[in-house]
Order: sequence, then C-alpha cells, then structure tokens
Amino acid sequence: MAIKRMDNVGIVVADLDAAIGFFAELGMNLEGRAPIEGDWADGVTGLQGQRVEIAMMRTPDGHSRVELSRFIAPPVVADHRDAPVNALGYLRVMFTVEDIDDTLARLGRRGATLVGKVVQYEDMYRLCYIRGPEGILIGLAEELGQHTRNEFERMGQGEGVSGQPA
Repeated sequence: MAIKRMDNVGIVVADLDAAIGFFAELGMNLEGRAPIEGDWADGVTGLQGQRVEIAMMRTPDGHSRVELSRFIAPPVVADHRDAPVNALGYLRVMFTVEDIDDTLARLGRRGATLVGKVVQYEDMYRLCYIRGPEGILIGLAEELGQHTRNEFERMGQGEGVSGQPA
C-alpha cells in the first residue's frame, strides 16, 4: 500500500518563540502550540518522562507543515546545528518562495545568514541555503518563468545539475 502524504518535518529547537517568528516571517502560519507529555507520547518516541512544547507551522497552501519542538525533559542529547551540508542525516527543508531576494532580506533581519550564494539553475530556479535560528539549514527556491517541478526532476533521471549526463 502506498503512503497517503508526508505530514510534517520535525525540528528540535532551544528557543521556540524565535523559531516560530522565523518561520512566520518566511510565510508559514502558526496552526497551534501545545504541551505534549504522557504515556502515549513516551510510547511513540521511546523517551520516558518526556515533556515537550510543540508548535505546528503550516505552509500557505495548507499542504506542508513543520513541527517545532522544544524539549523540557529529557534534556537534549545531541546537537547537529552546525553540521555541514554533506553530513549524514537530516540535511535541510526546502521552500519555494515568490521572491528570493525579498525573502533573504526579511529573514536576514531575523538573523538568517547565507551559506554560500544565490545561484541560478538554467532558466528554471534561483536557489540558496541559509542558516536560520539556531543554525537550522533551510533551502530557498524561486521558480523562474513557467517551469514546473517535473522539469527539475529530470536531473535525477540521467542528467546532472550541470546539464551533462549523470
């Protein structure tokens, strides 16, 4: 049986208010904020005695969500925030934006920093990575012209990013 959809991406943060503000500035809407604890939560995560405050952020189209979590207990045991983009595990979340320059200016006022530079892939996308609050790696993509996601997917089907066979 096939999956129905991807529900959300979870990101653990130390400062929930700052993360909510950052993702709201990006254009996401706060869907809800709540404490999470109890036997059911312990059972799902395998962490006994967990107490977490979460905030669910929703994209404007309503199809995607980011779940921000601040652990009160147990304490956070690992920190991957400064890992380079080629580190194993979670890499980044990519968002399509209307205007990458405007988005960078707005998020820069909230402390976001550009990882490399804004680049253009053919006549399809302008792309960049930024570090947001607490070093969270975020990708931004601005679609150019009338191109669709399916055209971008051809990179994974025999043609590399350079336009040369993979």
